[in-house]
Amino acid sequence: MWGTYRSRFRSGSGGSEEPQIVVNIGGLKDVFHRDVLNRFPDTRLAELVNSAFPLPTEDISSLCDDYDPEKGEFYFDRDPDAFKCISELYYYGEIHVKRGICPICFMKEMDFWKIDSDLLDECCKSNLKDVEDELEEIAEKVKTILVDREVDPGAIGWQRVEKCLWRLMEKPDSSVPAHVIAILSFVFILISSVVMCVSTIPDLQVEDEDGNLVDNPTLECIETVCIGWFTIEYVLRLIASPNKVKFMLAFMNVVDFMAIMPFFVVLLLTTLGAGVMELANVQQAVQALRIMRIARIFKLARHSAGLQTLTSALKSSLKELGLLLMYMGVGVFLFSALGYTMEQSHPETLFTSIPQSFWWAVITMTTVGYGDVYPKTTLGRCNAAISFLCGVIAIALPIHPIINNFVLFYNKQQVLETAAKHEIELMALRSDQDGTTHTHVCGDKNTLMAPLKSPRRGGVGTRNPDMGESLEDMAETKH
Repeated sequence: MWGTYRSRFRSGSGGSEEPQIVVNIGGLKDVFHRDVLNRFPDTRLAELVNSAFPLPTEDISSLCDDYDPEKGEFYFDRDPDAFKCISELYYYGEIHVKRGICPICFMKEMDFWKIDSDLLDECCKSNLKDVEDELEEIAEKVKTILVDREVDPGAIGWQRVEKCLWRLMEKPDSSVPAHVIAILSFVFILISSVVMCVSTIPDLQVEDEDGNLVDNPTLECIETVCIGWFTIEYVLRLIASPNKVKFMLAFMNVVDFMAIMPFFVVLLLTTLGAGVMELANVQQAVQALRIMRIARIFKLARHSAGLQTLTSALKSSLKELGLLLMYMGVGVFLFSALGYTMEQSHPETLFTSIPQSFWWAVITMTTVGYGDVYPKTTLGRCNAAISFLCGVIAIALPIHPIINNFVLFYNKQQVLETAAKHEIELMALRSDQDGTTHTHVCGDKNTLMAPLKSPRRGGVGTRNPDMGESLEDMAETKH
């Protein structure tokens, strides 16, 4: 249905004599006077009201979508909700993007109405920057997925083999064999971790010639098979890596190396170490290296999106974690000093020094309370009560921001992955309909962003129904 006229102009005898225009924005009619529109003379509406009438047909088509000479209305096939925000510029000198309007779509509306983006309010600029960054991340993820799935036609010989091997070992989603290898690696990590724990059970250990308990030979064989798999996997990934130095210095690859290195060092020490050093020293070194096997549990992070999300969320929460450590550090120092001073007069005091009292303060403020160190005076007990109350408050304060960061990061990752897969499906549909292959999508970021910023009319979009919704539609729905 057609909307009604609405105007904000001041009343007076001279108001009706001023040149004015009536615009119809998707069914919503509005009246503007020249003095209001000329506050921003470079905009489309100002050009329209300052044009000479009657306008030639070609001039009308360049300024608006249609014109009704009987009603004197200029029709624009644009988003009426976005235009409500646009019209605020002429009265208040700035623009705010109302809730529920996609910032990317709104910027297109501003471009159509020839309004400079500097007139957008600062808070809305910040929101727009966040959305643009998110679309860029989606484009990067789409590019990564497509690069993983496609073979560079320019690669020849060993380069082609290297790229295929890299996708096979590093990109589980690139093919079925790569997915199978990722599952096998995950199973070997679990088996190796279980064997490492079970091998310490005395009932499963056997005695050697000297009567000492050693690992069960069967468990050692399973351990050897697992280490063999980890070694082959690491070597293949290193060979296929495009940048060997960067690969070796990456944190997860250092963890992989630390998980397999102790096995070979122990094997070397047990084989050759006895002739170089005393047997007791060899056994101590072997025991220390066996402890390093626990590093292999961190290999699970390579195959677990949840652990990767947790790690990234903790990285983004370093400020909150720093505040937590600062609160705890101040509290530990304060209450340990007070506890030592109050308990010093007691003949059976357990607080022999302030540094030794740190342990009591830590387990008290964290509400663990082992009970190995405790106050015996009335003032000391009062100090302990205050310390664990302050500890609860100090721990609880930064927890909510940390949890909020995790939830935001996790939801963002889910949106990015879903949007990237959706965009790839749309590319495949376009490729099938056009009868061409989109090999250019592996190019620069602007090429990838092109389908996200395709021209639209009315702010609500006109799209091919067979294509589904674009990423821009998803962004509009979200924001």
